[in-house]
Amino acid sequence: MGCWTTSCDLGHLKAHSKVSVFFTMILIFTYLFYCLIGYCDSMPSPLYVHQNFRSKLFPKEGKKLAHWNGSIVRELPEQDATDVEDEKRRRALVYDTYSNLSVSNNFGTKEFPQAIIIGVKKGGTRALLEFLRVHPDVRAVGAEPHFFDRFYEKGLQWYRNLMPRTLDGQITMEKTPSYFITREAPSRVFSMSRSTKLIVVVRDPVTRAVSDYTQTLTKSPGLPSFQNLVFKNFTTGLIDTSWSAVRIGIYSKHLENWLRYFPLAQFLFVSGEKLVTDPAGEMGRVQDFLGLKRVVTNKHFYFNQTKGFPCLKKPEGSSRPRCLGKSKGRPHPHIPAEVLHRLRDFYRPFNMKFYQMTGQDFGWD
Repeated sequence: MGCWTTSCDLGHLKAHSKVSVFFTMILIFTYLFYCLIGYCDSMPSPLYVHQNFRSKLFPKEGKKLAHWNGSIVRELPEQDATDVEDEKRRRALVYDTYSNLSVSNNFGTKEFPQAIIIGVKKGGTRALLEFLRVHPDVRAVGAEPHFFDRFYEKGLQWYRNLMPRTLDGQITMEKTPSYFITREAPSRVFSMSRSTKLIVVVRDPVTRAVSDYTQTLTKSPGLPSFQNLVFKNFTTGLIDTSWSAVRIGIYSKHLENWLRYFPLAQFLFVSGEKLVTDPAGEMGRVQDFLGLKRVVTNKHFYFNQTKGFPCLKKPEGSSRPRCLGKSKGRPHPHIPAEVLHRLRDFYRPFNMKFYQMTGQDFGWD
């Protein structure tokens, strides 16, 4: 049976419309699927997005430079360039700048550290970092970057690329104990961010010096005795402050250098002794300082009698507890009591000044 032309046309139009809607929906769902698995992030953004980004970054045409997380962004060519090559170059610079400013993907963003453990060597910095990494809102670099003392010439972009990716609510951290005694480090950290929180793990400077010597002795068995290295002249009792094992323990001198750039409120001084005797208590102070919920508590620790310091209890899905490596907890060589007594006398005035500067009595005397 035939049909009127108009009704047939309407039927065809409806069928065509349904097919168009069907294919449109397939395209939308396909696009959403690829975005969810991360392919959208790898696609270049439209030019108008970059132009809009530029207009926010450079609201006035006369502005030459802008700062972003402590980095200097390059000057961009004017938008009214008519030459084809100039326009290509302008687009490339905008895209390059935009890419460098946002180092991110679906799994988080690489940020400069909001907190740094800056010292001190053989004070307990590794233990503190490992305890902090238990916290779900802390992401930290495992190895010591040494950016602000050894690799500063590589630039801030290189430094940020070393950082782990973080999600909203997480903080980025790193630890390099030699920063505390490096003269240039405070100004360099300040240039990156003047709001960085700084953590210093300190320990009785006498036992710290012996521990430092013990570590060096394992690497250089032919090292002179501790007594020969600590004194310039044993008869007069003159201490050799040029020896790094001694120099590091003059905490007040190093802190003075840092206080030229950062207020005392941005420092937390952690007792290396309390990290051993009361790890949960010290970790509570650290978490409060960092603005974190107190997640790391007594339930995470047990005392290892063999090593002589606390270890983290066995994590879920692990076969054994997490203790620091063999390099931690080494037995110290015997040092004559007279040598230790003279060294303690040397440190006493510096310790007293450090107590006054920090408002904390660490009980080393």
